[in-house]
Amino acid sequence: MSSQTKVQTQLQVELFIENSYDLNLTNQVSEEKWYMWFSQWLTLLAVKLPRALSYEIGLQLTNDAQIQELNAQYRQKDQPTDVLAFAALENNFPYTEEMLASQPLYLGDIVISIDTAICQAQEREHNLTTELAWLSAHGLLHLLGWDHPDEQSLIEMLNKQSMLLKSVGIVSNI
Repeated sequence: MSSQTKVQTQLQVELFIENSYDLNLTNQVSEEKWYMWFSQWLTLLAVKLPRALSYEIGLQLTNDAQIQELNAQYRQKDQPTDVLAFAALENNFPYTEEMLASQPLYLGDIVISIDTAICQAQEREHNLTTELAWLSAHGLLHLLGWDHPDEQSLIEMLNKQSMLLKSVGIVSNI
């Protein structure tokens, strides 16, 4: 009797990183590591994704002032926040099988405030890399339709984030 092993292939991700922050701080996470994280996470979350050749995500690393402007403009909250996600799939953009077979499916943009990430990393007593992974996983879940309007959905989302971080070798105490 033979057994078959199901091999899970990594999904392809096209990641566009805009870094408007101090490179000495943000270079703690290499471009290759960002790609590895998002590719691994999308592979784990594949059942929630429309099937496509690859997926595209924008990632912007910024400061509190810029994220506050975005938060005020899009969420009517005139204060900085740690992460914002602008999901493309919420816009009901029509796509065909042919499109998905020939070009990346744009999932949206994630914006992370490095200022807030530094403060939260210190408060949570872990390094900046762990905090950036936590925030990017949170943003990715928002791009895929997750939300936390109540305590139960927040707990479920935080548990999913912990699972995503663990999958890339990061243990979180959050």
